[in-house]
Amino acid sequence: MAAVELTEEGAARLLAGMNEVIRAGEEMRKLRAEMIQVFVGLGWTQETIAHLTDMSQPAVSKQVARYRAGDAPPPMELSLDQYDVPWLEGRLWGLAEEIAETLDGAARCGRYVDSLARGRKRFTPQNVYELRRLVEDDLREAKLPGGYQRAYDQISRALDVPARTATGTGSASARRALAYHLQRDQLQRDQPGTHEM
Repeated sequence: MAAVELTEEGAARLLAGMNEVIRAGEEMRKLRAEMIQVFVGLGWTQETIAHLTDMSQPAVSKQVARYRAGDAPPPMELSLDQYDVPWLEGRLWGLAEEIAETLDGAARCGRYVDSLARGRKRFTPQNVYELRRLVEDDLREAKLPGGYQRAYDQISRALDVPARTATGTGSASARRALAYHLQRDQLQRDQPGTHEM
């Protein structure tokens, strides 16, 4: 059997995939650290946070201690009615994932949502525009709960005329992640059983 030579281009492709996974892991660690601070700001105990994050209590205590020196950000508002771009992107992402799960593989936005979740696509204006188009297609072509269209209309209008100033605390990634989960939770509360269609 002849030996196969690894070319520079082949090595670049191999490392690009590895680097993507490493970057995503680093971003997730930073996001988890920010979310711990959000949970502390909401008054959650370190024991609860350790359980939810699958971290040891000493590791959570270390994260909390970093902000005890006076750097603690003010508590983050937990309301869907916020209009800065990262918050709206998170809501759009949450809506798109709900659509993808509801349509069980038939959603046009499904692959895009998967790419966002895995860090293969970032929240750039072009990617957000493309996700909006795919969500619009799914809303137009599929029989989905009315709350999905109402949520999209609110998100879309706000993205067309975003707030001139940031309306909340926290990094863009933390705000996006929180909005994503709050939007999904809201849609699931409004439409119980939609994933069992």
